[in-house]
Amino acid sequence: MIDLRSDTVTRPTDAMREAMAKAEVGDDGYGDDPSVNALERKAAAILGKEAAILVPTGTMGNLCAILAQTGRGDEIIVESGAHIYRSELGGSASVAGIPHRVLPSERGAICIELLRAELQGTGGYAGKLRPALICVETTHNAAGGAVLPLDYLEAVREVAVGIGSAVHMDGARVFNAAVALSVDVSEIARHADTVTFCLSKGLSAPVGSVLCGSQTVIERARQVRTMLGGTMRQAGILAAAGIVALDTMVERLVDDHRRARRLAEGLHAINSGICDPGSTATNILFADISASNVSASEWCRRLAMRNITCRPYSGFRIRLLTHAGISDEDVELVLSAFAAEWHGSTTQVA
Repeated sequence: MIDLRSDTVTRPTDAMREAMAKAEVGDDGYGDDPSVNALERKAAAILGKEAAILVPTGTMGNLCAILAQTGRGDEIIVESGAHIYRSELGGSASVAGIPHRVLPSERGAICIELLRAELQGTGGYAGKLRPALICVETTHNAAGGAVLPLDYLEAVREVAVGIGSAVHMDGARVFNAAVALSVDVSEIARHADTVTFCLSKGLSAPVGSVLCGSQTVIERARQVRTMLGGTMRQAGILAAAGIVALDTMVERLVDDHRRARRLAEGLHAINSGICDPGSTATNILFADISASNVSASEWCRRLAMRNITCRPYSGFRIRLLTHAGISDEDVELVLSAFAAEWHGSTTQVA
């Protein structure tokens, strides 16, 4: 089965499994698991932050970051396609009563002029709640893996500093962003006070995300993690895989991007309306199959009959992700299957 549903379906490498089997462990609830401590030090150093904390999921990492940097009477600023807003079930609002102010965006980026107007007193919502935290996401899931430019992140940071707010980066795939920009990941992370990244997506570790930030914020985040039930015990078994992931799986992300671009180009060749290769920056792409007059769910069912698993994103859009489990040969097989189904579908429509 060729599984394009998500890069969360990646499996740990043999090196990760070996490291997990041999991991030195303690009790992370008491802070004495040496493997967890090593992972957290390593992650903080790579991102250029003072400290880090291992959490079970990226959703928990984002929530820890939000609750550690906000309080009653505060709000967080998110854009309309943000994973924090669309896919995390309103955690900050339901758990701590911190509401979202949702602003429109273009490919994951709120217009800086709009952001400045909203937060500096000229926008329609100004003066009601304190905008304590501006949240950004790179790469951006709902925008097809779009990468926020460094100058944009710098501009967001400038707005935040001007009003005394912090910036949180949902960097679930921030290493994909760094590879796409050909920069060190710390060059991206330096524009945010806190950054969450996932070990279990493109980096292929089995479980875990890491939140990085200042020592003070991470100490608060540890308290929040306990409140949320995220404190683990002999978590060094998981941390060992995360260390291997950071050491061995970052540079190979360029292959995922190359394969996604080949997939986009092949789909574009089948029908130019399906996909724009120019918008495929990393490992995520959307296929618009509306011209076939066949729903996305039916497309996924038909592709499954050809041993290809993917997921509908909307009525006529399918989300496809490349990852360590997808080869060049797999991409060509997907394109062949897609072409066969497309021509069959459009022939039936005609």
